[in-house]
Amino acid sequence: MNVEISELIGKTITEINGMVEDGNFITFKTPDGCEYQMYHNQDCCESVTIDDILGDVDDLIGSPILGAEKCTSKGEIDYGTFTWTFYHFITAKGYLNLKWLGESNGYYSESVDFYKVCNEELN
Repeated sequence: MNVEISELIGKTITEINGMVEDGNFITFKTPDGCEYQMYHNQDCCESVTIDDILGDVDDLIGSPILGAEKCTSKGEIDYGTFTWTFYHFITAKGYLNLKWLGESNGYYSESVDFYKVCNEELN
């Protein structure tokens, strides 16, 4: 199910996988058996990847998420368009800013999807 990033507020993340620069898929696991997946379903003539990670990923693990928001910025380049998607996370341990870059010829999506998958759907 597609959800907003703010759904993580109040939740404690127990495990994060895939959060690396140039990656294109991240999973966040919570103690209630749910997994949140952040990714872009790639198509022709587009690229959406993690461009930068500012902060310590470990600050998101084991401490409730106090804040989570998404911001985007769009523009044009010689061969098409681009979209910056920023995710800001805050816990009592610290913060993390995650920046995704989407580029295409202007006819494809450059967005990042955020899905919630729970126990019965993971098995």
